[in-house]
Amino acid sequence: MPLRLPKVLASGDDDAACEVLRRYFRERLVKTGRVRDGALWDEWDSTGTRQRDADVFTADDLVAVTFLSVQVSPEGADVLLRERRDEFAGLLTAVGPDRDLVDEADAITAESPTGRLEAALWTVPSVGRTVASKLIARKRPRLHPVYDRVIGEVLDTKKAHVEPIRQALRHNDNELHTRLVVLRGQAGLPAAVPALRVLDVLAWMQLKAPASD
Repeated sequence: MPLRLPKVLASGDDDAACEVLRRYFRERLVKTGRVRDGALWDEWDSTGTRQRDADVFTADDLVAVTFLSVQVSPEGADVLLRERRDEFAGLLTAVGPDRDLVDEADAITAESPTGRLEAALWTVPSVGRTVASKLIARKRPRLHPVYDRVIGEVLDTKKAHVEPIRQALRHNDNELHTRLVVLRGQAGLPAAVPALRVLDVLAWMQLKAPASD
């Protein structure tokens, strides 16, 4: 399951990659006069309890996913925050603390803790593959990559997403992971932006906001 790199990474042009990252995270949109919604995603913590609530879905998580252009329906919110709150807390606890996907030596499968969490989320009203990935990424941003149709198309990960990324990050002595971290620093982004997020932004921007825009 090979990963297809975003063009800006495949070209080896780090200056261009940094420019893409800066455009996403820093520039204001001309038409709206506001920061791109997705730039709020990584550090959003309106209640100041994000770390404390790492093993439970909260209303703040449901607000956060709207920054990535998805939302959970009222019925789905009731299931996540009240009806099945304890079930999902147990699944999040089983995943363990956040850590870098590159450090996971074992393959990520449907039977892995994140795979079981994802499968359970799919049973929640209004939560499909894309929303589930963003909910998990909200709780474990270094471990679980964001997925949507655009990212899947660019990376060629529509059939399987997490495991190909894990393999690519670890290839050649973690070369890709290291490069993503370096690009984060060169672009002046905060440490709250994990390597996985650098990858997904570069992929998303390839189709949604090309340099010619």
